Amino acid sequence: MKPLDAQIRVLLDAEDLHGATTLAIRELGPEILGFLSGVLGNDDGDEAFSRLSVRLWRSLQGFEGRCSLRTWTYVLARQEIGRFRRGARKHVNGRVRISELEEALAEVRSRTRSTLAAARRHTFRKLRDELPIEDRTLLILRVDRGLKWDEIALAFAPDPEQSSDEDRKREAARLRKRFQLIKDRLVARAREESAG
Repeated sequence: MKPLDAQIRVLLDAEDLHGATTLAIRELGPEILGFLSGVLGNDDGDEAFSRLSVRLWRSLQGFEGRCSLRTWTYVLARQEIGRFRRGARKHVNGRVRISELEEALAEVRSRTRSTLAAARRHTFRKLRDELPIEDRTLLILRVDRGLKWDEIALAFAPDPEQSSDEDRKREAARLRKRFQLIKDRLVARAREESAG
């Protein structure tokens, strides 16, 4: 068990949901916000991060530990991207605010924004932003976040709870091939940009 997962488990066992959620958001928040902003853009990524934080708060107590908390958070983030893309933007009139998490969320956003501002200047980022959202998601999870292929397969699974080991292996193989095609296209585009 990873140290963060162990700390979260101790807090949950002590029935400190607030402490567990705050710790999870402080530790994983910058990475997850960066992922969501990379896939959806800063404003939409920020909104999806807020909604993800609420989902994490509500679901953390039921987290069973069948994968790392980091992987589980990416599963939730990917599901939130799907909801966001399907137009589930009812949040505009009725945003849920969790006052106990406001400080942690503000800290994560502040730390992440400065990092993202510098990263946006890079040519690769521009090219990556032009990719379809599924390809962009795959690239960010693998390159920027360093997730293993089985973790990425779980994040892409339609129903992670029902995903068997064999399903994940097949999906991981498919995603590896797709990743290679994306890399090849990006390298070719980067060469075109630098030559032109």
